[in-house]
This record gives sequence, C-alpha cells and structure tokens, in this order.
Amino acid sequence: MHALETNARIELREKAQGLTESYDRLPAEDVLKHAIKTLFPGRIGLVSSFGTEAAVLLHMVSRIDPYVPVIFLDTGMHFPETLQYREDLVARLGLCNIQTVHPRPASVNADDPEGLLHQSNTDLCCHVRKTLPMLAALRGLDCWITGRKRGQAATRSELELFETQDRWLKVNPLLDWSADDVAAYFKTHELPEHPLKERGYLSVGCLPCTRAVKPGEDARAGRWADSEKTECGIHFVDGKMVRGGN
Repeated sequence: MHALETNARIELREKAQGLTESYDRLPAEDVLKHAIKTLFPGRIGLVSSFGTEAAVLLHMVSRIDPYVPVIFLDTGMHFPETLQYREDLVARLGLCNIQTVHPRPASVNADDPEGLLHQSNTDLCCHVRKTLPMLAALRGLDCWITGRKRGQAATRSELELFETQDRWLKVNPLLDWSADDVAAYFKTHELPEHPLKERGYLSVGCLPCTRAVKPGEDARAGRWADSEKTECGIHFVDGKMVRGGN
C-alpha cells in the first residue's frame, strides 16, 4: 500500500512538472482557462482569502466560468472589512458558486473554546480554523488555484506554475506577477481595493494576527509580526507545512 501511494505521488509530481513545462510561458488568464476548461473541468476550485490582491484571480475566474467553486475559509476571526469586501466582490463580479467553509464547532470547542488560541499556538489555531476545513472542502476536486507569488516572501521564491500537495495539484497563475502588475490589473479592470489597504494593510489575514505594514517592510510583514511564522499552514511542500524561514 505504501509503495502504491509513493508511486501515485511520484506520478502526480511528474504530471505537475509536465504541466509546468507546457504552460509556463502563457499569460495567467490563459493558464486559468486551460486549467478550468480543458485540464480539470468540473474538478477545480479557487481558494480565496478575499485579501488585498484577491480580486485579480476572482475577476479572471468570473470571466472564464463564474460557476467555478470559490472556497472562502471563514475562520471566525476575519476583519469585518474583509467580510464586506467579499460580499461586494461576489456581487460585482457575478460569482455564482461561493463556498464559505467554517471550522468544525467540535474542533473549536476542543482546542480554542475561549478564542484565544492564537495567543499561545498560532500553528494549531490555523490548523483548526483553516487547514482542516480547507482539506474537507477540497475533497471533490483534483486541482486548486492559488494567488501565491514568488516575490511575496522567501518561502515562496521557488514556486512552480503547477505543484502538488497530497493528492491534489495546485496551480499558481500569478507566480511571476509583481505588485505593479497587480496594480495595473486593478486599474485596467476598475476593480475595488480592499478597504484596509489604504490603512497600510498590504496582506490581510485574521484580525488578531495581522497589522499594518510599516514603511520599507515587505507586503507580508504584517502577518504574524514579531514571530517566525510567515504562512498559515494550508500549503505543504514534500509533506511539510510551509510556515517560515528561508
């Protein structure tokens, strides 16, 4: 059984490498179109935080197929501005398949009954409120779309267009986009900015673990500030959680 699982993972990695070689020179929207219409029809979804740059992929997906599942992990700790931004974008873009996923009440009651777990164990808090619900939401899919970019953090510098996680393929259409590319797309398509961006929040996660970015800091410096943690943990590489470091 272990050998079969190993062989399956090897085959999946080889498939990811082949897809990267075939599509890595295409514009982001063309990559998405192939992934949604040809490669994984009916078996692909976008995991979106509805953060400061999320509107780019949401807009692209809405133009290709507004019924593609858009999975939003409602941790119970989002900024009110993020929840309102989600509602505004969904209506504006005509997205038809928003799946708002919550952590299991039993898990929250067991691990974080007072809602203070983020103060003592941020990894476990993210695991309960994000990772486990997301894995459940992905069960019917073969591939998921992410908005990660190589320039966002050291942990993302070696991203590939297609990669693997457990039994899933992931596609990162915007991996080589810069902040200027994102800004230009917003301007061209007249997309609304996240309301917290003008207050210095360049990357927005849960309220207790996010602060505004200071001048000269990178875009994700406000996430889990003053700690080694730089990722929530929904992304894994070779079976290990991507959480920080170089």
